[in-house]
Amino acid sequence: MSLIEESSRASEKPGPTNSDQEVIMDREGDSSDAFGVSGSDERGEKDSTELELETAVFGDETGFYERLKTHGVTRDNHEVTTTVTKDVHDEAEDDIRDLDDADLFILDSGPSEKPPLPQLRPDRESSSDTSDAAWDDSDDGRITVSLRTNPRLRKLRNYEDEDLVNGREYTKRLRRQFERLYPVPDWVIQAQSKANISANSRRSLIAHQRSSPGSSSEDEMSVDFDEISAPPLAKLFQQPDAFIRSDQGPQRGKRKLRPEVIDMQRTKDVGVAQPSAVTSLGFHPRHPLLLSSGPSSMISLHHISPRAPNPNPLLTSLHIRSTPLTTSSFRPPDGTKILFSGRQRYFHAWDLSSGRVEKISHIYGHQSEQKSMERFKMSPCGRWMGLVGSQRKGGGLINILDAHTNQWVAEVRVESKGGVADFEWWGDGEGMTLLGKSGEAVEWDGKQKKTIGRWVDEGAVGTTVIAMGSRGSGAKDIGGDRWIAVGSSNGIVNVYDRTGWKGRSFPANPKPIKVFDQLTTPTSHLVFSQDGNLMVMASRWKRDALRLIHLPSCTVYKNWPTSSTPLGRVTAVAFSPSSEMLAVANEQGKIRLWEIRG
Repeated sequence: MSLIEESSRASEKPGPTNSDQEVIMDREGDSSDAFGVSGSDERGEKDSTELELETAVFGDETGFYERLKTHGVTRDNHEVTTTVTKDVHDEAEDDIRDLDDADLFILDSGPSEKPPLPQLRPDRESSSDTSDAAWDDSDDGRITVSLRTNPRLRKLRNYEDEDLVNGREYTKRLRRQFERLYPVPDWVIQAQSKANISANSRRSLIAHQRSSPGSSSEDEMSVDFDEISAPPLAKLFQQPDAFIRSDQGPQRGKRKLRPEVIDMQRTKDVGVAQPSAVTSLGFHPRHPLLLSSGPSSMISLHHISPRAPNPNPLLTSLHIRSTPLTTSSFRPPDGTKILFSGRQRYFHAWDLSSGRVEKISHIYGHQSEQKSMERFKMSPCGRWMGLVGSQRKGGGLINILDAHTNQWVAEVRVESKGGVADFEWWGDGEGMTLLGKSGEAVEWDGKQKKTIGRWVDEGAVGTTVIAMGSRGSGAKDIGGDRWIAVGSSNGIVNVYDRTGWKGRSFPANPKPIKVFDQLTTPTSHLVFSQDGNLMVMASRWKRDALRLIHLPSCTVYKNWPTSSTPLGRVTAVAFSPSSEMLAVANEQGKIRLWEIRG
């Protein structure tokens, strides 16, 4: 193509108009105008579809302020009070302005269809518990439980029409119902009492005891007020009409029992089975109480009431940590204290009136002779306490303490190979008979503090136990007991009549009036009734090895016990002060009780 043709074609193209030039200049000056935001109006108005889409995506000014009103904020961040709300408020004021004061309140006479949930109000249980829970579930306050529709939960209601409770209230009522069915254990109460005892008060009590008159004696025992305590039984002893026996114990006239047949009526067992064997039993001298203890370190008091709706319940108990108990006894004659001990160098005294427990240890000057206080007996007068000594060199001995001051008074020795088998206080408490394991017996007078006689048990082969009975029927100068029984390791039991031993003329080799050979294993228990009409002999080494003997005929009862009598291995036996009840304990921890009806 020639140069002339190209130039002609270029001249034919149209040039830019004036408006196009303005647009170009504006684009160069402001790039934002190129998108038509603030440019010329040559593009035309937006149609309805475009406006609707723009409002949906970006919103508009009117919708923005309407949404602010729903949140209570105006353009100036002030509280919004809509016209509708203001009108309703004005109308409500106009409606109540003309009403009487009595019409302004409404009395709710009945529950609505859906009563509001009750608020959790502090009561005695919640207010008394000042400690916070270890963990709290926030969902408990939002759940709802119906107490009326579920038959198992109706017992949790405070009143008959109550129905809905929240989770927290439901939990509290479950806990309340559990504590009703299972009261707080005694060991919890004891632990709380133990925590409340201050160290200063214990020190002051010990200092007062040591500063008392006579405390400087070398034979004094060390008394500590242990941290063990129990609920006091002062209220029990302040209500004698409810617990004192109507028969007044042994003061009643003696009953006449038949020699060969006896009426024994079994009652409900005393309490529940103990955790271990019951090795010690004893009736209270004035109240219908039975004391029991054993290797489980638990000492229990039971209320003997065979005809009550809840027969023979547990009254109270005391646990001694890490101290298996061997012997326990009421202190005569009033029984306001309980003494108990195990295989330790100390024993405890439980004051039933105050609940305080004392720990008595260390017989100063006699520590080597008394390494264990597990075997002791209280005198019937309540003045003396005899402890079997642990020393066996040259025979055996008994240490005698004053029951009120716990001071050493005297010792009684027996020249017997193997040491002391057993001992028994005289009926008046002013002396004792000490029995050695080789059969030698020593009569000791407490007034003169010396031995007044010796004798030997007939056919003795390893004597094990001794007992006395029928107070007031024997020689007065040797305690007044008529019967004395001696048991041996071969099961033989010899019964002697002491009425002929007057003037303290003890025969060197007395003859028994009766020899019982019904037991084939070592005799472990010999117990006389208070009236002197019955004697029990038993052996713990054989099952059902127990016999009941009538006195003074010295005959064994044939109709009791029978082969079906649930005795087990007998570990303890006790007669009531009225001689109308017999308690027998066994290795299973059960305490059987029989009424003796004659």
